[in-house]
Amino acid sequence: MPQHYYSNQPESQHNRKMIEENLKGHNYRFISDAGVFSKNGVDYGSKVMIEAMDMPSGSAVLDVGCGYGPIGLAAARMVEDGHVTMLDVNSRAVALAKENAQLNGITNVSILESDLFASVEGKSFDVIVTNPPIRAGKETVHSIFALAYEHLHIGGALWVVIQKKQGAPSAKAKLQSLFQVVEEITKDKGYHIFKATKI
Repeated sequence: MPQHYYSNQPESQHNRKMIEENLKGHNYRFISDAGVFSKNGVDYGSKVMIEAMDMPSGSAVLDVGCGYGPIGLAAARMVEDGHVTMLDVNSRAVALAKENAQLNGITNVSILESDLFASVEGKSFDVIVTNPPIRAGKETVHSIFALAYEHLHIGGALWVVIQKKQGAPSAKAKLQSLFQVVEEITKDKGYHIFKATKI
C-alpha cells in the first residue's frame, strides 16, 4: 500500500532538511522530512494564501492539515495576542510542526495529531485555515469544509487554497452551499484563495 502525506504513520525513511522562507515579511526556518507534504519547500499555494490571509490580532485560529507548520506558524505571527491550534493526521508532520514552532520562537500554538477535527470536538474558532489534502479525495476535502462551518463562531471565516485543476470550481460551489458569504480573495498561477464567512 503506497504511503501518502495524509497517512497517520509514514513509513518512508527519514530525509530531514532545513528550509528557509520569507513569508509575509517574516523569515522562517523549517525542518521538513520525507513522508510529509511539500517536503522540499513551502508550496506555492500555501505562500499565496499566507500573503492573502488577514485576521484580527486576538483570533482563535485553527489550521487543518498543518503539515510541518508554515501556514499555522505564519498565522501565529499575525495573531500574536491570539492562539493557533494546528492539526494533522500525520504523526511525523505533527512532530516537525512542534519542532518548527520552537525553532522560530513561536509559543502561541498548540499542535495536535488529529484525524480531521477529532481533537477539537466541541471547540469553536474565529478563523480556520486549510490547504486541504487533495489526494485524499473530494469527499474528504468537502467534509473539511462542512466541519469547518460547524467549528466557526458566527462571523468567523474559513480560508482555503485550492488549484483550479484540482477542483477549485467544485470547491467554491461546495463552500457556497455551506457558507453565507464566499469571496475569491486572489488567484495566482492557478491557485485560488477563498474566504468563506459564517453569518
